[in-house]
Amino acid sequence: MAKKKLQIKSIGLHKLMIPLKEPFVISLGTQYDAESVIVVLKTDDQTGFGECSPYKSINGESLDTCFIVGQYLGKVLKGMDALDIKGCVRAMDKTIYGNNSIKSAFDMALYDIASQHAGVPLFKYLGGKNNKTLVTDYTVSLGNANKMAEDAAKYKAEGFPVIKVKLGQGTNKDAERIHLIREAVGYEIPLRIDANQGWDVKTAIDTLQELERYNIQHCEEPIPRWDFMRLRKVRKKSPIPIMADESCCDHYDAERLIDLKACDMVNIKLGKSGGIYDALKIISLAEKAKMKMQVGAFMESRLGMTAFAHLALCSDDILYCDFDTPLMFTEDPVSGGLTYHENGIVKVPEATGLGATIDEGYLAKFEHIIL
Repeated sequence: MAKKKLQIKSIGLHKLMIPLKEPFVISLGTQYDAESVIVVLKTDDQTGFGECSPYKSINGESLDTCFIVGQYLGKVLKGMDALDIKGCVRAMDKTIYGNNSIKSAFDMALYDIASQHAGVPLFKYLGGKNNKTLVTDYTVSLGNANKMAEDAAKYKAEGFPVIKVKLGQGTNKDAERIHLIREAVGYEIPLRIDANQGWDVKTAIDTLQELERYNIQHCEEPIPRWDFMRLRKVRKKSPIPIMADESCCDHYDAERLIDLKACDMVNIKLGKSGGIYDALKIISLAEKAKMKMQVGAFMESRLGMTAFAHLALCSDDILYCDFDTPLMFTEDPVSGGLTYHENGIVKVPEATGLGATIDEGYLAKFEHIIL
């Protein structure tokens, strides 16, 4: 008997913009709104949802470019078999180079359909098990040191067990920030730091050595992504474990960094990898190298974050989650999906597929196109 095909009959692309409760600041710039493109794929039997949150200074994409490139991809994918994820990914890569953010939204919607069709939650479709507790950190934006300390104390009081701190403006300023944060929250709660490429090699080494006394769990992307050949030097001289983020987009980057022994861990984001299909290749490489991982995010809503949480259940070597950004939104349009609980605990839905949707009537309020 021939394998059943699910032909993609229609494709919706929807711009989504939700104001943040307060500006989110990193060394690469400031965000005032969460901007996403929502992809809705429909077959005769299923509807799949996907989301990407482009970040111009990281993946070189914007809300507008994703919306336009999404139309190129949609025209190619329309009529294809939604269950042929490998074929769909290849078709997207053949259509245009890069543009991994918008490709990840299509990829997510395809996996939503495939796991619905299989009658299982997405994590189970990916070979994972809902057998571990996922815990998110909460991020302190880059800014005035006293304000950062106040924010850290607030997030600790709200019950988050780990605090992530944005840095990247030089040894003295960043050391002052961490010193004041430690005074505000004490030394028991773990801190993670993220320079977002803000330091050069010397500054990174000096700063990381200066921060050794403050019990830092790990540091993300200390130096510019293009300087990855010298990331190994930073790692060797740093008393704090190094996690590659912007320098580790896809599985080719991961393989290169592992071969170079340039980092202790990698941060996987679907908006960098191009989606789940290639993120699974990163996971496989990291597992073989006995390297621990984090699953992170850009500014996705709970829709995208739900997919990330499903992915985090796919490997025992994924130890860290950075799923806090939906908590920064002024509005939550998502039905179903992951839920947030006390002490930073995140729970994944057991429904079939992704288990998260956005009402299409709500999406119709925003600029959109149906192919």
